[in-house]
Amino acid sequence: MVSIGIIGGSGYTGGELIRLLLNHSKTEIDFVYSTTRASKKITTAHPDLLGLTDLEFSGTINLNVDVVFLCLGHGNSTKFLNENHFSTTTRIIDLSNDFRLKNDAVLNGKEFIYGLPETNSDKIKTAKYIANPGCFATAIQLALLPLAKTNALNNEVHINAVTGSTGAGVKPSDSTHFSWRNNNVSWYKPFTHQHLGEIEESLHTYENEIGKLFFLPQRGSFTRGIFATAYTNYNGSIKDAIKLYKDFYADAEFTHVSEDEIHLKQVVNTNQCHIHLHKHNSKLLITSVIDNLLKGASGQAVQNMNLMFGFNETEGLSLKASTF
Repeated sequence: MVSIGIIGGSGYTGGELIRLLLNHSKTEIDFVYSTTRASKKITTAHPDLLGLTDLEFSGTINLNVDVVFLCLGHGNSTKFLNENHFSTTTRIIDLSNDFRLKNDAVLNGKEFIYGLPETNSDKIKTAKYIANPGCFATAIQLALLPLAKTNALNNEVHINAVTGSTGAGVKPSDSTHFSWRNNNVSWYKPFTHQHLGEIEESLHTYENEIGKLFFLPQRGSFTRGIFATAYTNYNGSIKDAIKLYKDFYADAEFTHVSEDEIHLKQVVNTNQCHIHLHKHNSKLLITSVIDNLLKGASGQAVQNMNLMFGFNETEGLSLKASTF
């Protein structure tokens, strides 16, 4: 069994990791570290796990576990790893944005590999350190990468993506508490969202020309999921586009192209990404939907761990959506 440590287990991504790993046949949770909840039951933070675990939060860290997941706020993983030195055999999967960009990928000799399995699985399989992609970044990259590979993304791209409230974390703020978010919608960080950097780096992997990305993120009046749309000029037919995307994702375990229109509920509570294509005159519209806490965070982290250890990629991730 692979021994697991989780740092920052009281938030949404930590809770989802615990849920997934409790049902993973190859793993055993060694500790879930928390500075504020030490010795308290895991279920005090995650009551949905009542009856599934008697684990308690730990105030100490086992530096020799096989894998440690870092579920810390952005900017905190670097500080944590500088202060806590894990065994050279411990593999680290970071869910923050600290190591996603190429210029930030190395810390104290540790090189973090960008963990998007659909395009980077060979490197992930041999990696010791993984930078898990962001949620918006995952949905948008999966929508655009087939075009980038075939040099069909050289015109400007307009992107609109709506995310659920869990994307803002467990602590409420002016724009996340129920009375403000319910029956409401708003945009934030227009054209400047922090995930644009990792999106652009991935799209440039194929060394083709990439048009300007105009990204408008929005807050939705729902709990979890991302509904992303992008459109750009495309010279081929819709039949050409569908074949391009199906060929690109032919070996992908969790990313699938639907010829029918898609909606958010069909992926919520799963590690799936569903994609739909629509052609209008010269424009190709790509729709991409994921669960921001699973394929956009904890599920993809477990998917990366599975690849690193040679497990079946779907181990612990065979989850069905609740579509009604």
